[in-house]
Amino acid sequence: MARLVRDATLDSRTARSRLKVRAKPYYRSLDPGLHLGYRRSANGGSWLARLYLGQQAYRLERIATADDKADADGAAVLSFSQAQAAARRRFVSSTRQAAGLPEDGPYTVATALKEYISWLEQERRTARDAQWTADAFILPTLGQIRCDRLASAQIQKWFYDLAKAAPRLRAKRGAKPRHQQMDANNAETRRRRQSSANRILTTLKAALNRAWRQDRILSDKAWRSVKPFPGADASRVRYLTTDEARRLVNASPVGFRDLVSAALFTGCRYSELCRVTVADFNADSGTLAVRISKTGKPRHVVLTDEGTKFFGRLSANKSRNDSLLVRGDGAAWEKSWQVRPMRAACKAARIKPAVSFHILRHTWASLTVMNGAPLLVVAKNLGHSTTRMVEKHYGHLAPSYIADAIRGAAPRFDLVAAQNVSPLKRHRALQAAG
Repeated sequence: MARLVRDATLDSRTARSRLKVRAKPYYRSLDPGLHLGYRRSANGGSWLARLYLGQQAYRLERIATADDKADADGAAVLSFSQAQAAARRRFVSSTRQAAGLPEDGPYTVATALKEYISWLEQERRTARDAQWTADAFILPTLGQIRCDRLASAQIQKWFYDLAKAAPRLRAKRGAKPRHQQMDANNAETRRRRQSSANRILTTLKAALNRAWRQDRILSDKAWRSVKPFPGADASRVRYLTTDEARRLVNASPVGFRDLVSAALFTGCRYSELCRVTVADFNADSGTLAVRISKTGKPRHVVLTDEGTKFFGRLSANKSRNDSLLVRGDGAAWEKSWQVRPMRAACKAARIKPAVSFHILRHTWASLTVMNGAPLLVVAKNLGHSTTRMVEKHYGHLAPSYIADAIRGAAPRFDLVAAQNVSPLKRHRALQAAG
């Protein structure tokens, strides 16, 4: 308990009754940056708190009525000692608020994630995905731990346990989580689980780093030393050939066929296509405006002549605010509604294994790169600020000086031709012997 301050002029109603009536309060210092004030009036006095905010700035707040006439009740009417406790609580609350901390309680991992997700919502980024990741994988284990008491060993163990856990199956909200069967000895399975753990660790680090940069946390040492699994995020991009893409479009039902075609013409994400309206399509410039994207940055997607004609057909006889892409029944596309029709279209088009809708984005990028488009151009159309992601996923598909130089200058041994002859002679000899 904080030490009570004594003051002969303020600690009793008799002493206060001798003070002059004036607008300026009588002050008593309680703690560095905190003064308790008493303002005397003809009908009785009141307690005030003067809080130092830094840079020679103070804030004056009324706390309660002094017990000059009525007995103290601990709420509306306070004695001198009660006023001191109330002023200290007000000071702590204001100090924590100025520092960006919750008004009461420790600053936990859950608080850092809540603030981070709130920031994502304001920036129109992947707030929903981050919230799901936090609820499913971070909060149950680390949520209640104070950020200033986080240890590298705690985060490391949580991270390793994530990589060992079996993948979760889709379930209704609030239902008990279900998991897939997993072969822990399979190298590709381990890589996928490590890749998933890396993505979850990225979300945790992003929340903690934001809190650290805003001085909510004194040090980032605890999580800075926890490194992601190396090599787990190696690029393994699947894409459709032009023949497979045509078969997929032809096998898709009405409404979904337009959605698939739009993804192949633009490389846009499903969520981006769900939001485009007639006003977003510009036939004169041959572009499609994506106003709300995953990164929060709008962009204009350049269309081919074929793509321009396609979106021109979709926008015909519609008002500017109408959605360009709707289902066969005219309803708007919602979250995850593309999953089942995509699976059915892949089955009808004989695409094995079936691909997700996001592979259409990879298809646009892969085929564009292989046709010789510069990586920077592809990155801009996809909405990336740099070419890093494009180089990571599609750089090996691009015609390059190195590849052309190697193929033109590397030695030739004619070994393939020699090997093609030998099996044929052996096959004929076996036939003769038979």
